[in-house]
Amino acid sequence: MLNRLLRRKKASRPLDHATVPEGRRIYAIGDVHGRNDLLLQLLGKIIKDDGERDKADSEIIFLGDLVDRGPDSAGVLDTAMQIREQLRNVRFLMGNHEEVYLAAATGDEKSVRFFNRIGGRETILSYDISLKEYIELDIVQLAERIPELFRQEHIEFIKGFEDHVIIGDYAFVHAGIRPGIPIAEQRKKDLRWIREDFLSAQEAHEKVIVYGHTITDDVVESGNRIGIDTGAYYSDKLTALCLQGSERWYLDTAS
Repeated sequence: MLNRLLRRKKASRPLDHATVPEGRRIYAIGDVHGRNDLLLQLLGKIIKDDGERDKADSEIIFLGDLVDRGPDSAGVLDTAMQIREQLRNVRFLMGNHEEVYLAAATGDEKSVRFFNRIGGRETILSYDISLKEYIELDIVQLAERIPELFRQEHIEFIKGFEDHVIIGDYAFVHAGIRPGIPIAEQRKKDLRWIREDFLSAQEAHEKVIVYGHTITDDVVESGNRIGIDTGAYYSDKLTALCLQGSERWYLDTAS
């Protein structure tokens, strides 16, 4: 406990002084949630923005929750896989919705039931199944159908997602962190699911935390965190945080 308290005293500089290493440019993308149309728009804006700035090693980080709720999760995964092949530096974080997707992909009935409740219905329908067939299946039949419905390349792709990324004074996670615990010691459950305990924390963290997961109308900048989940699946606003040196700016599909 004493060791942890000492490490908390050495928390990194607050948001206004946070930087990324010289020569690097970061684009962090918030929760896509099945909106492949918005993802393609935002990627176009990122590519344009990157091309208009000075030369740098540019990197894209997806904060997780690519799937569910929106109409084309399968298309989002295809796009994500394509840009990973086309661009050098693209990284993906595991969100809570990816976690449940992988559980449902095993055909576990309980997981499929939960998956359906949190937006998985739209994900299922983005694969090769009609609405009529989906409606006619009971939960047991649906659980049996999903392992053959979800594409293995999508499953393997998601399995490779990371839990956190640290660059300079920033740490990128899906949901947040458990306050007072070093990032290297965070539980996956907290990184993917935490909400109130993280959002209510006022103390400086080890790094400035960049996260999605919690929907807000606009970007949230607090002294110890930046939230960029702007509810793309219903708001039509998918947001990216852009970082270079001590600068930060934002791109989105609503502007």
